[in-house]
Amino acid sequence: MLNNRLRQLAVACGLALGFAGAALAQETYIPLVSKGFQHQFWQAVKSGAEQAGKDFKVKISFEGPESEAMVDKQIDMLSAALAKQPKAIGFAALDSKAAIPLLKKAQAAKIPVVAFDSGVDSDIPVTTATTDNKAAAALAADKMAELIGNAGEVALVVHDQTSRTGVDRRDGFVDRMKAAHPNVKIVSVQYGGGDHLKSTEIAKSILQAYPKLKGMFGANEGSVLGVVNAVRETKRKLVVIGYDSGKQQKDAIRDGTIAGSITQNPVGIGYKTVEAAVKALKGEKLPKIIDTGFFWYDKTNIADPKIAAVLYD
Repeated sequence: MLNNRLRQLAVACGLALGFAGAALAQETYIPLVSKGFQHQFWQAVKSGAEQAGKDFKVKISFEGPESEAMVDKQIDMLSAALAKQPKAIGFAALDSKAAIPLLKKAQAAKIPVVAFDSGVDSDIPVTTATTDNKAAAALAADKMAELIGNAGEVALVVHDQTSRTGVDRRDGFVDRMKAAHPNVKIVSVQYGGGDHLKSTEIAKSILQAYPKLKGMFGANEGSVLGVVNAVRETKRKLVVIGYDSGKQQKDAIRDGTIAGSITQNPVGIGYKTVEAAVKALKGEKLPKIIDTGFFWYDKTNIADPKIAAVLYD
């Protein structure tokens, strides 16, 4: 009798463990490794990803290094995320080449990679959820040319020359200016790592070197805040055009320090990344690029509901 009872208990325990194992197996874990955490942009991407996690009933995590200059730390985070054997992974590369060996490991383990915000120089990602950064920066160039009278000297402060966003925003602006506005001369392109303090010093040195400068483009949140700081400290009259959003940038647009900016749809980027990962796991075919859109905003339309919906603090 005792032996039978023990057998029954063992079977019951086995079944319970089996059910628990099945429940754990059913939980889909999708980590997202972003380019950083210091800008409000990434907090907005995170909120979109979390909403998608709830909607699609998957577990997500979202992390990134403290600074967008910390390529090695991001690679460590990607390695740690892959070690947890997730079902899929979202990745926004700080360096479009450095992560490729790890992404090859993910591919070998049949873990779908969804690139977001910033792609990689590889066909490993099943899709990339991103802004068309070249087209967006080309629009910024058109606006700059219009506001400085289609002639004069301008400069760029860009976050980096290793990520796809840095390269595409720089090239989108420079190429459009050369092609469509030949009387506008780009005199300097500098890189501040997306850090507003470093970008402030860079922008101040550009202003000192070019006393006739008419405009400056800051290619992400930290870059343009650096330009704003430099313009205020030096009391120079300048057409400033930015990229992204955030409270300080919006305030500078309202008070006229920034003429206007390009906003992405960061909540949409986060949401579409998780949605694409879920679709990939179901075997659905995905487009190579998921275009999440962009908008020009200035003091005339900053309160427009359509624009306000894609701005963030």
